[in-house]
Amino acid sequence: MFRRTVFAAAALPFAARAQWRPDRPVRLIIAFPPGGSTDVLGRLVSPLMTAELGQQVVPENRTGAAGAVASAFVAQSAPDGHTLLLDSGGHATNPFLMRGLAFDYLTSFAPVTLLATLPLVLVVRAESGITTLPELLDRARREPATYGSVGVASRTHLAGALLLRRAGIAGTHVPYRGGADQITAQLRGETLFGFSSVALTSALIREGRLRALAVSAPNPVAQLPGAAPVAAQGFAGFSMMDWLALHVPAATPAPTIAALSDAARAAMADASIQPRLAELGLLPAAHGPVAFAQFLAEERAVMRDLIAAENIRLD
Repeated sequence: MFRRTVFAAAALPFAARAQWRPDRPVRLIIAFPPGGSTDVLGRLVSPLMTAELGQQVVPENRTGAAGAVASAFVAQSAPDGHTLLLDSGGHATNPFLMRGLAFDYLTSFAPVTLLATLPLVLVVRAESGITTLPELLDRARREPATYGSVGVASRTHLAGALLLRRAGIAGTHVPYRGGADQITAQLRGETLFGFSSVALTSALIREGRLRALAVSAPNPVAQLPGAAPVAAQGFAGFSMMDWLALHVPAATPAPTIAALSDAARAAMADASIQPRLAELGLLPAAHGPVAFAQFLAEERAVMRDLIAAENIRLD
């Protein structure tokens, strides 16, 4: 379950440089507000892609409806390579959560490339006395298994739901308005546990206020060497990460997609941005359109089944 075969493509060399080049500035439509991981990544790669493409790549935030506002704008744009969408993993969950959209997530876009994945860390209050994942699950069987998230159907919600489902434990999801609110509430003791980002929790873990019990990625995360993957702690195949990727309107020509993908892959490999990516907890994963299409298909299948099983709704 949750195999991520796309990562096998990481060792492949860059494809031969495509011949297409934009003839005017490229709009990079960022699906979330300034300051978050999606926005920061977009502004890191834009100048590097500009250098690769020979035309300015201009970041533009279009926010709202869990990324659907930006997606609608790009879906209705000309398929000529001059409008790109930078979206998160909601691109794989929204099709099963939202009704009445003016576009179809499954058919309105062509994949360009995955850019990065964002592993989550499972944390508890240090004062809880819980030191291992088995101890947490034992406590959750005896006490209310409350877990926080940054919102309904977010990856932090889905990771908690999946863990409890795999463990056979009934739990209560408590959504908050953002990551800071989620962690503040957890420190107050409002929830038993939660999945959160490395960027939000690493300082609190170092200060001894939170304890990291596991990471949601299939492999260990360098920033948290003491936290083993959930998958290595009795839940084989467990993987639940957020991710950031580029899309273009459907019917965009293949050479155009190839050129955009090449530029994005070169940007993500640039040494100048690696320290900032590490600070954000982002793992570069730009492997091109074919690998991303496979990854997206797998993600959608997993999310469809989990959302249905948990009866998660946004309306």
